[in-house]
Amino acid sequence: MGIDEAGRGPLAGPVVVAAVLLPKDFDATGIRDSKKLTARQRELFAEKILSTAVTAIEVVEANVIDDINILAATFRGMVTAAHRIARLHPDVTALVDGNQIPKGMPVPTASLVNGDDHDAAIAAASILAKTTRDQIMDHWSKTYPGYGFDSHAGYYCPSHIEALKRLGPCPIHRRSFEPIKSMVEQPCLTLGL
Repeated sequence: MGIDEAGRGPLAGPVVVAAVLLPKDFDATGIRDSKKLTARQRELFAEKILSTAVTAIEVVEANVIDDINILAATFRGMVTAAHRIARLHPDVTALVDGNQIPKGMPVPTASLVNGDDHDAAIAAASILAKTTRDQIMDHWSKTYPGYGFDSHAGYYCPSHIEALKRLGPCPIHRRSFEPIKSMVEQPCLTLGL
């Protein structure tokens, strides 16, 4: 089982984690890190992965990220996704992209730095996480027009910062991330008691 995430760095929206157990005869030709594929290639591979592999996708919303921090939110998603696959396939092992293994994994787990470049299951998980998150942010771009979520997916860029200055943060912005944190902090009132 390969596990990866999309959306640890943005100022808005969820972090999405995917776990993928590929069938032994899966043709992984062309599958690699989602950031190295075009949007169309990701969509085609996502369809193939979803139709042939065992998958679990976890969406951890911005308010949870704000409550427990982005690393803990990512790890929560990884553990939950791994549990969902392990219930069906308890004898699998997991390979997590990165250099840390979340506590509470239900199966033996190893980490692999740049795993989405070296392991087909992790690459497949990166594709599912990215396509799912892109769909979510496209939806939010219609709910909260003016921020450009459909173009920058909530990441830090000049157009997003300009929109934040003009419109202020919306409900899917991460209040624990700068510059949103400074925008929403209110000075304490002195009551003279």
